[in-house]
Amino acid sequence: MSNSRIKNLEEIEKRKDNYHNIQSVFQKINLYDELYIKKTTTGKLEIDTNIKELQTEENIIAKAYKVLKENCKTITGARVKLIKKIPMQAGLAGGSIDCASFILGMNKLFELKLTKEQIEEIGKNLGADVPPCFYNKAVKVEGIGEIINPINTNFKYYLVIIKPKVSFSTKEMYEKIDSQKMSYNMERTNNIKLALERQNLELLVQNLYNRFEDVIPNKDIIQNIKSELITQGALRKFNDRFRLLCFWNISKQTNSKKSL
Repeated sequence: MSNSRIKNLEEIEKRKDNYHNIQSVFQKINLYDELYIKKTTTGKLEIDTNIKELQTEENIIAKAYKVLKENCKTITGARVKLIKKIPMQAGLAGGSIDCASFILGMNKLFELKLTKEQIEEIGKNLGADVPPCFYNKAVKVEGIGEIINPINTNFKYYLVIIKPKVSFSTKEMYEKIDSQKMSYNMERTNNIKLALERQNLELLVQNLYNRFEDVIPNKDIIQNIKSELITQGALRKFNDRFRLLCFWNISKQTNSKKSL
């Protein structure tokens, strides 16, 4: 299973290499894709998926296979079955977590004996969101996504997740942030980390944020959903990433079911 991730995002600065330094907290949730890998002797990668758009060499799994094959000559070929359940273009790191799961699966299946450092380096070169997805726990992320510190927590809480039928590109959202030269608040990420460690729901909801929410168009769509869920008992409205994914902290499981 490739569990998706929710995350806050604080964009700090644009770097000279056009990447952005960020602060973020990644938290695994119980929404996942199914990924199956089988050895073949064709020397190629075959992908069978329920999403037609992913049957292309631009798929991040295909890119990961190419890198692994170039560096590990013992790979004889692989057949992948990917059942997508995580919404695409939703800011849930679906592609990144599938990529991370594929790399870990190939390492085990072909006994590649790649080290943790090698695995994370491969992931970083494929996408800034990939390295945090190797961790089966909440993590605090800095740099472009390669500086990772696990968070000591087993905090459990309920969420309602909504994906409106609206999408925007990462590049577009970062360009808007850069053009506005917005300030940042590093304390919010630290407070979220602290809230998870102390299992403090109130502190958590007080610090939820996402920098992309400040620059998205069509804000009425999000605001209408927020207003409705707040009336249903949501503790906090939060727009996750540029994809207009909304999720709300719900204090009780019964309230989360009622909201649906």
